[in-house]
Amino acid sequence: MKTKKINTGNLKKMLSYYRPYLGIFWADMFFATLSSAIALTIPLVVRYVTSTLIYKPSEQILQEVGFIALFLFLLVAADAYAKFFIGNYGHVMGAKIEYHMRAEVFDHLQKLSFAFYDDAKVGQLMSRVTTDLFEITELLHHGPENLLLSLLKITGALIILAGINPTLTLAAFAVLPFMFTFAYILNKKMRQTFRRNRQKIAEINGQIEDNLSGIRVVKSFANEEVENGKFKLGNDGFLRSKQDNYFYMGSFHAGIGAFSTLIQVNVILVGCVLIAHGRLNVSDLVTFLLYIGVFTEPIRTLVDFTEQFQNGYTGFERFREIMDIEPDIQDAPEAQELNHVEGRITFENVSFQYHDGAQRVLDGVSLDVSPGSYMALVGSSGAGKTTLCSLIPRFYDVTEGRVLVDGVDVRDVTQKSLRNQIGIVQQDVYLFAGTIFENIAYGKPHATREEVIQAAKNANAHEFIMSFPNGYDTDIGQRGIKLSGGQKQRLSIARVFLKNPPILIFDEATSALDNESERVVQESLEKLAKNRTTFVIAHRLTTIQNAEKILVLTEEGIAESGSHKELLEKGGIYEKLYHMHQ
Repeated sequence: MKTKKINTGNLKKMLSYYRPYLGIFWADMFFATLSSAIALTIPLVVRYVTSTLIYKPSEQILQEVGFIALFLFLLVAADAYAKFFIGNYGHVMGAKIEYHMRAEVFDHLQKLSFAFYDDAKVGQLMSRVTTDLFEITELLHHGPENLLLSLLKITGALIILAGINPTLTLAAFAVLPFMFTFAYILNKKMRQTFRRNRQKIAEINGQIEDNLSGIRVVKSFANEEVENGKFKLGNDGFLRSKQDNYFYMGSFHAGIGAFSTLIQVNVILVGCVLIAHGRLNVSDLVTFLLYIGVFTEPIRTLVDFTEQFQNGYTGFERFREIMDIEPDIQDAPEAQELNHVEGRITFENVSFQYHDGAQRVLDGVSLDVSPGSYMALVGSSGAGKTTLCSLIPRFYDVTEGRVLVDGVDVRDVTQKSLRNQIGIVQQDVYLFAGTIFENIAYGKPHATREEVIQAAKNANAHEFIMSFPNGYDTDIGQRGIKLSGGQKQRLSIARVFLKNPPILIFDEATSALDNESERVVQESLEKLAKNRTTFVIAHRLTTIQNAEKILVLTEEGIAESGSHKELLEKGGIYEKLYHMHQ
């Protein structure tokens, strides 16, 4: 597998996230520098004590020890505050960067169209919004300070060591070329495994999300063992990836540790030879060994930085993969607000094909729907009923032709203003975790309690809501699991009543309900549809007999159109479908 080179463009984008926090960043760098300077100073104090102070008269030693003690305590206090600043304010800076990056990617995900979510896995997206971002901000916080600390300590130690004894310094640094060559080779290997790890974690998150979302289906089929088997395959892949990762990490740490010890061994051996030849005294050797500790510690920090960089940069690459996806549905530069809509919907020679589809779902469909009309769409699965309706709020863009609202192309108005004019009630109702009130108010976020209650009454939902002990403040659980299908559907209708749009789309809104629930919901739908342009995608044809016009869609387009009575008299496709469902 070829190693992917670091993208300098990505690196610049990653560094740009420091821009709002440059004050804290430079303060962090200052305190990192201060901490490095203190670490380099203490061995010099030891050298002074062992080489000079101990040979002075006792009274002078005691007098100077007081000043040395005060100096050292000041150094300790300064170092403690420097580390506190780095650990506290530096981490807060990292958390703020993570906060803004998460907000940025969440906002971007909101802009991506249905076409993106048709292929995306929620669990994998969650991994990018959580795990990857944490690794990125850990790098952005700790990376620069660790790099600065290490370089300052290594450079400072080198200068001081060279001043003490150049020969011994050469002995210490002779190992470094081999160490850095080793680190470079292992670094490339680790980068591959870190990227694979990210992919495997995302896959497992996707699998867990899929399993937990469908846990009731799993249990109803008693397929826990099947799910465990599927999860084991993904988990085994993750483990293999981790094993490769830890093999290279273990080799990396072992090698660097061995090279660090070799530096000390070299210094001790060469130091002994120099002492034997009278070219080095013992106090300088002790100081040298202390500085070797100061010198090897930042090398280990650089090792940690390498690992941290692989984690963080790989996470940033995955973050940019999402951010670089251009939404295929965007407002035109000159897009206008769509207001005061009457509800005329026109399809002009509309064709549509999904990105990965070889066959057109719609081909040359033309249709003109008057304001306030009640239009029903029927046909076999795959004929394009839902797709046709999805083109009105511009969930997808037409491949050819135009969709017009009140004579205006939907591509020439803002998506928000367009969708504000359209209410959708689907078969698969999505309710958010929270209360009944919050879910109805989703149709109009700043609605008063009175408006919400009135919407619920219009949707025939008020009575069952008030049967709960907490009424509108009842928590309905994840996806409204505590409610029946009919109750959930009525809440979704209340939501649209509250929104009060001039255009409605009912996508098989009653097909999953029992007869009693269907009757109540159908009554609510008909009340909602009054004086609004309404499209009804029907599975049960008995629910659309009152439609002003019924369109029969096939793979070739609109095969038949007319009222219920007219289509039955034709004895065509609709007549067969109707009797099939009797």
